Amino acid sequence: MKMKRVMALFLIAAMLSVATGCGGGNTEENANSTNGKATSGTENPTAGTDETTSETAAETNETLAVNHDETMTFDVYDVAANYQGLQSGWFAQVIKEKFNIELNIIAPQVSGDGSALYQTRVSSGNLGDICILERADFADCVKVGLIKDISSDIYSYDNLAEYKEQIEKFNTQLDGNSGEIYGMPTQMTNTSATSYSQDVVYTSPMMRWDLYKGIGAPEMSNLDDLLSALAKMKEMYPTNADGDACYPFSLWADWDGNQGMENVAQLISWYGEYEKGSLLMKADGTVTALTDENGSYKKMLKFLNDAYLMGLVDPDSGTQNWDSACAKMSSGRVYLFWYSWQRGFWNTSDRFADGTAYIYTPVSDMNIIQTGDSYYGTDRVFCIGSGVDEEKYARILEFLNWYNSPEGLTYEHDGIADFNYVINSDGTYSKINDNALMDNLAVPEEYGGGGYQDGNNAINQWIVDAISMNPVTGERYSNDYWASTLEKTMAGTKTEWKDMFGSSSQTEYLQANNMISIIPYVNMVIASDTTDMQLIRNQCGEVLQDSSWRMVFAESDEEFESMWTEMVSQMDGFGFQDLVTYDKGVYADYLAEIAAAK
Repeated sequence: MKMKRVMALFLIAAMLSVATGCGGGNTEENANSTNGKATSGTENPTAGTDETTSETAAETNETLAVNHDETMTFDVYDVAANYQGLQSGWFAQVIKEKFNIELNIIAPQVSGDGSALYQTRVSSGNLGDICILERADFADCVKVGLIKDISSDIYSYDNLAEYKEQIEKFNTQLDGNSGEIYGMPTQMTNTSATSYSQDVVYTSPMMRWDLYKGIGAPEMSNLDDLLSALAKMKEMYPTNADGDACYPFSLWADWDGNQGMENVAQLISWYGEYEKGSLLMKADGTVTALTDENGSYKKMLKFLNDAYLMGLVDPDSGTQNWDSACAKMSSGRVYLFWYSWQRGFWNTSDRFADGTAYIYTPVSDMNIIQTGDSYYGTDRVFCIGSGVDEEKYARILEFLNWYNSPEGLTYEHDGIADFNYVINSDGTYSKINDNALMDNLAVPEEYGGGGYQDGNNAINQWIVDAISMNPVTGERYSNDYWASTLEKTMAGTKTEWKDMFGSSSQTEYLQANNMISIIPYVNMVIASDTTDMQLIRNQCGEVLQDSSWRMVFAESDEEFESMWTEMVSQMDGFGFQDLVTYDKGVYADYLAEIAAAK
């Protein structure tokens, strides 16, 4: 998602000036105390009522009173959403029946111009009733009073209070914070801060097992070997079962931003680096510029260009969107997956059993860098808009508490009982209809009707990660780790994979072969850019994004190198090296915390 924040920062600066002029003294203190719409400089007329209600709730340790008689619509400003409009289908029915609410999803990612949408809503003083924001934008919006202080109420709600340690650690990082709670980081876990609980990593090369065997299951030492294997796969299996053309690589640009091509930004972790701002970081804390000649961004960009020169890149890649790419994954038209979640568009128990599931295929020179469990949460934040009135505020807290409950998390991560899973005699679950998402299976009218994917939770973001333990079942929310799933999927693909590679899981294989570096997941509120640095970041980001796509489709090695040199020169002309120096300072504490947590 491309979120240019220059104009928004100007607006925020102006709003801060208004807040200062209204009350004098500390700007942030004034903005926080009003809980109002900061654009006008007038106080929120409900602020006094909210304060009284909150104090009462805190004193009695009771949740706020809620009236469900009237249907209430929550505006949800959501940077994670891939859909815009009213939530429909089965999830809409769940929340309507439980809370008599509707969700109106406001999605900058699909709005056409996410930065303009953000700027407009910031200037209006009302981002939304519920907001899911990137950390930097969240910190900015807290400063000007666009986000509600929920300190006095949040721990009256049992499911939210369960994550008090993580929530407080996150909020104390806000500049000038003296104990207030403004938001909840996404995808917290109830595991530990030092564990890695998954048997797969977030990004790695994955192929369909039957096709990999069909080309002789070649050993692969490097990226050239990987491309050779994929070329042979395309030659032997040019179409899917429906006769549609297949390609190893099918790319999309929807998620791109100042980090360049998002697809490339994820691939760089195959070779021990990850991207933060203008920097590439290694597990040992070494930092280089994103444009480093020997860095993984250039390496993986050239990898995609080599794939293009070999005819392995879907020609729609430069123009298709996320929905089109997903449709191709679901219909077996993409031969290389690299995000672990992509498997959900194809893998089922039956496909594991018959050997057609996607699974990790080792490339021996890789050293994958992987963060541990997101115990303290990830880069996004759930929060509540400061403009909500008392009644809506109470109903939002009630909803978010349920959203964080075992029941809510089961709907979010596993779907509908008796449609997506059944409850076993011992209280554990077993999957059914595990092709519901990929095939958009029809949902019975009793559950809301429509297609399953169409009615799936459009918020598309969770307060608690699926790797967490469900106290109801004693198993993880992620159905990949249910005992019933592991038993069903151990046949076929996984058994043959285990026999070939001598490990029971990808993580075990990588650790046994010294091909993975696991670093602690550190969730820090990073200081917002100065206006000058944000301008440089946006200008360089536009050049990086545009040039990267053109380099993927360069017609020769010479053209690729010429484009790279030109891109670096343009970015340096905009002040990229100043940005690198700035980011090294910004991320110094982040690197120090990683080092301390090891």
